[in-house]
Amino acid sequence: MGKKRIKTIYENIYNMKNLIMFSTLLGLGVIGISGCSKAVHSGSSGRSGESGHAPVKTISISQASQKSVNDFSFNLLHQVEAAAPTTDNFFISPLSLHMDLGMVLNGAEGTTYDEMLHTLGLEGKSLEQANTDYQTLLTDLPKADPEVQLGLYNSIWYKNTFSFKQDYLDLIGADFDATIKGLPFKKEDASYINDWASEKTNGKIKKVLKEINPEDVMFLVNALYFKGDWALKFDKSKTNAADFTLEDGRTKQVQMMHQTSSFKMFAGLDYSAVRLPYGNGQFVMTVLLPASGKSLNEVFGKVSSADWGDMQQHMLSRELNLGLPRFSIPAYEFNFNDVLKSMGMKAAFDQNNANFGKMTANHIFVNFVKQNTYLKVDEEGTEAAAVTTTGMATTSVQLPVSFICDRPFGIIISEQTSNTILFMGKIMNPESD
Repeated sequence: MGKKRIKTIYENIYNMKNLIMFSTLLGLGVIGISGCSKAVHSGSSGRSGESGHAPVKTISISQASQKSVNDFSFNLLHQVEAAAPTTDNFFISPLSLHMDLGMVLNGAEGTTYDEMLHTLGLEGKSLEQANTDYQTLLTDLPKADPEVQLGLYNSIWYKNTFSFKQDYLDLIGADFDATIKGLPFKKEDASYINDWASEKTNGKIKKVLKEINPEDVMFLVNALYFKGDWALKFDKSKTNAADFTLEDGRTKQVQMMHQTSSFKMFAGLDYSAVRLPYGNGQFVMTVLLPASGKSLNEVFGKVSSADWGDMQQHMLSRELNLGLPRFSIPAYEFNFNDVLKSMGMKAAFDQNNANFGKMTANHIFVNFVKQNTYLKVDEEGTEAAAVTTTGMATTSVQLPVSFICDRPFGIIISEQTSNTILFMGKIMNPESD
């Protein structure tokens, strides 16, 4: 690649008409799942990377698992992109969503199970294999780079007056290293779940539930936290105001970070990509920029899991003048119900046909699947978090409404078919024989 091509890429990034961010953990190129490392069932601390661990050069992931889960990630991307407003930012974690639904999958049977298996890209794998894969992620990802802080956590919160199968709770506690806790499920109990989410995300996601409703019987929650410093930091003194061209052609001022360094790059017909490493290089952010004349929405519709793999294989080191805006998404929330249904997971949401017989002998269904995320990118690095919450509910129980006639009241006696009123009156001072 000649100097002219490098200059063109720099100018495109500097003008930033379109920007898409991929991260191996928190964005779209989610690391596939495979391996056989056994998770320890602590149920309280989860997994978090700490200095002192030797970097894991390779995480035991089969190509088949990598492909299936990355297929899920890009299918999810396309569905979310179609559902979200075209001019708005969005930021999701396929890994957090996949693992959260993995806990739900373990309680499913029949058509509900088959559809979830298909949606998650796990067809052809046994549940035991899938759970072992999740254990590998829980065990190895937080230790992959001691220079990067990563936490991956699971929990189940259930209504303690509702009967759940102990075998299911024990399995999730062991295979997903999950905190398992029963609560009365009073409205104020939402604070326990919110406090857990806030703690696991270093205070970046403080509230995932507004309240607990009468029909709610279980919440399955996954939290993912990531904080990594750039391997090659940006000099703050070089950050300056610059124009950012929006999709509709309007411009706005952003704080543009700059550095000249050697980066891994990919140049395709529809887009170019630059890979920015964190810490020791085990985790990276890939910035993908559509080619001149292409919109981000056009590129979104075409990038596939295969394209992602091809991009990784064909990146070459190049000296690059890089300009990247400083940006953040302090609070983003997305409800996945419709997206998951469009991906084939329908029965789980059906109040009449959902089958979660491995969880409980009672009839329950998936009421909602949503995700809250946080993102900050600056000269030092990236901090990101995601909390996925799946709410399980029973068919709505209509609680009796209070109607106590403890003050003067009126009465009307009528015939319903003709609506003929027979008597009318008011009772100001009731007396009885």
